[in-house]
Parts: sequence; C-alpha cells; structure tokens
Amino acid sequence: MHVFFVHDLSGDLFSLPEEESRHCARVLRLRPGDRVALTNGKGLWAHASIEEPHPKSSLVKVIEKKEHVGRRPFRLHMAVAPTKNIDRFEWFLEKATECGIDEITPVYCENSERRIIKPHRLEKILVAAMKQSLRAYLPKLNPAVELREFLQQPAVANAFIAHCADGEKQTLTGNYQTGEDVTMLVGPEGDFSPEEIDVATGAGYRAISMGSHRLRTETAAVALCIQINTLNNLL
Repeated sequence: MHVFFVHDLSGDLFSLPEEESRHCARVLRLRPGDRVALTNGKGLWAHASIEEPHPKSSLVKVIEKKEHVGRRPFRLHMAVAPTKNIDRFEWFLEKATECGIDEITPVYCENSERRIIKPHRLEKILVAAMKQSLRAYLPKLNPAVELREFLQQPAVANAFIAHCADGEKQTLTGNYQTGEDVTMLVGPEGDFSPEEIDVATGAGYRAISMGSHRLRTETAAVALCIQINTLNNLL
C-alpha cells in the first residue's frame, strides 16, 4: 500500500502537500478510487481513497482513522556523531527508522571529521523510511549539538556509551531494563576522546561492549538499535 505523509489529518477531505501530490500523480500514477494510507507521523494512521490526482494538489478522502498505531512502550534516543561520509549517517537514519527509534541527536565530538549537516535532507530520509516501513510515528531529529553540551542534560536511568577504549564494559543484556527509556551514545570514526568518555561516565553513562570487533559508527548505531528492539520483543 502506498503511504503519504500529511502533517494535518484533522479533516476527511483535503489535498496532499505538493511533493506528495507530485509523487501520487506523476510517479505512482494513481487514479480516482485507488486506496492509499496516510499518516501524520504522530501515531495517526488513515485509510483513504484518491478523489482527484493532481501533480500540485491531489485530493484525497479519508475512509477510516486509527490513533496511536504502533506506539512503543518506551523511547529509544540515540546520540550519534555524523560520519565523514554523510551517506553512512543517512544510512543509519534510514535503517534505524525501519527498525524502530524515537529520537536522534547528531553530536559533534573532538574527533569528528564532519561538523555540517543538512537537517532538511535528513528529515526527508526519515519520512521516506517511516513510510516505507509502514510506521505511524516519525522519529524526532534534534538540532546537532556539541557532545559536552548534550551531556549537560540529565541522563535517563538506562544511559549507555559505546566506545573502543580499554576498560571495564557491560553488555546490554542484563543491564538494560526492558520497557524503559534508553539513551545511547555512539562516537565518530576516531572514537570518543578519553576526556569525553570520562565526562560521559561522570554524567551517568555506562560503557557497553559491542564485542571483540571494531565497528563503523553507523554499523554500531544500527546494531544497538536492533539489540534494544530485540530485547523488547519488537523485532
């Protein structure tokens, strides 16, 4: 089923946004009577039919609405350093959205090789992944922030940092309380600096092990996302 993203689904008869209308009329070539799904990215899911396809303003009619579709019993917040190759960070956003994530904060670290991102493009990737995976909730993308500033925020009880430095580390299994909110920190290609690790642990983040092999930033982030969802029986 084709899914369209509409910010306001308060009515029963309305026009799709221009970008979605163009996709509806020119790319998918939908016709009057064709059934589609709509979501506002806030848990509302609607079944609708195409009334008048048009590349600038496609008219659709809502048939049925459902609230809180796929609402998760906890929040997964991942703070991840943008990668030097932005395609890799975008891949993380796409796959994390497909697997299930609630909030993302890009964090700039001492070893970060990228300090410029384009939020509008990243938002489009999140929307596309939400629609592709048939989810009704759009992950929240926070403004990019320096790691030390991010760590000034109060940490949730389940706060973890993944790094490659030596030292005592835990595993998520047995240390993460399922069903509760969790925040994950994943660093840049050059890893967190020793000072950043100290600041994070001092702020309540517990170091976790990702196994004996070194993973790329985006791989580690997606692996953690999958693990949290698996522990909560959502994957």
